[in-house]
Amino acid sequence: MSDVIEILSCGPAVTVQDRGRTGFLAQGMTRGGAADDLALYEGAALLGQSPDLAALEMVGMGGSFRVTTDTRIALTGAPMTALLDNAPLAWNASHLLPAGATLNIGGARKGTYGYLHLGGGIDTPVMMGARGAHLSAGLGAALSAGVTLPIGPDKGDTVGMTLPVADRFEGGRIRITASMQTEQFDGATQERFTATAFRRDARGNRMGVRMDHDGAPFVAADQLTIVSDVIVPGDIQIAGDGAPFVLMCECQTTGGYPRIGSVLPCDMPRVAQAAAGASVTFEFVPFEEARAIQTRATSERATLASALVPLLRNPRDIRDLLSYQLISGAISATSDPFTKGS
Repeated sequence: MSDVIEILSCGPAVTVQDRGRTGFLAQGMTRGGAADDLALYEGAALLGQSPDLAALEMVGMGGSFRVTTDTRIALTGAPMTALLDNAPLAWNASHLLPAGATLNIGGARKGTYGYLHLGGGIDTPVMMGARGAHLSAGLGAALSAGVTLPIGPDKGDTVGMTLPVADRFEGGRIRITASMQTEQFDGATQERFTATAFRRDARGNRMGVRMDHDGAPFVAADQLTIVSDVIVPGDIQIAGDGAPFVLMCECQTTGGYPRIGSVLPCDMPRVAQAAAGASVTFEFVPFEEARAIQTRATSERATLASALVPLLRNPRDIRDLLSYQLISGAISATSDPFTKGS
């Protein structure tokens, strides 16, 4: 029998996620994958493995988990309370989860999507080129208590590392570029859009996030006569009530609402992680600048491992403290270390 992780309990929206599927837009299915794909790269860096491996995505809250063999884990994304047999674990860090021990992950302290990574990844069957659930397409399902998931072979052995992470969990400035219908919004409307402080509406999921605001609705010329065409994650549609919707990883592939802009891929994790009520503003950047920003972000993701540092731990929280060599290189306080035979 292969090694497994057992779901003892979990929140209502815990799923297996990876980097998603490519090549199915023509069949009406977007890529899907982790809502905060940067968190996958962070977990991969902490465990020294590929970001293509599947992890558990936890929305708002986690659950209780147990493994059948000593397993390396990493915790990334929205910071959540984490306890290993009642001993606290640091977030944005890698740890050893002993066989039979219970890992409890509570609610998000900020942000929305938290991730539990396993050394070797989750080794469930591949469906259409990926392991991740794509709920709007009917692939996979939310997990529940009693489910067991196979763990892939782990080629690493390092734990106790942490990764400094810039705060992307409270909204903030989102950079966008012009989209297909941007010019159908007059200059005054575009300026008002970038000057507006939006609030992340509670109505949002892996398909799209609504942005609430005070003031008049946003309207494009000929808004009611726009022909449906291709849309992709990051597009900002202006719905019939004049409110913006940022399309997320499981959005539909065509639509007829006008798009005032499109979020840079590297800023999509900030949109995904914004909790209900978080303040969000949008800023247009020229296409060439946007391309440079995205190129730099892609390079930074590929070199995350270079930012790893050892995790400083409280000795009271170390379960196997006696196995550590706490004193080494002892010398005599009275002898001369430079004298032969001392």
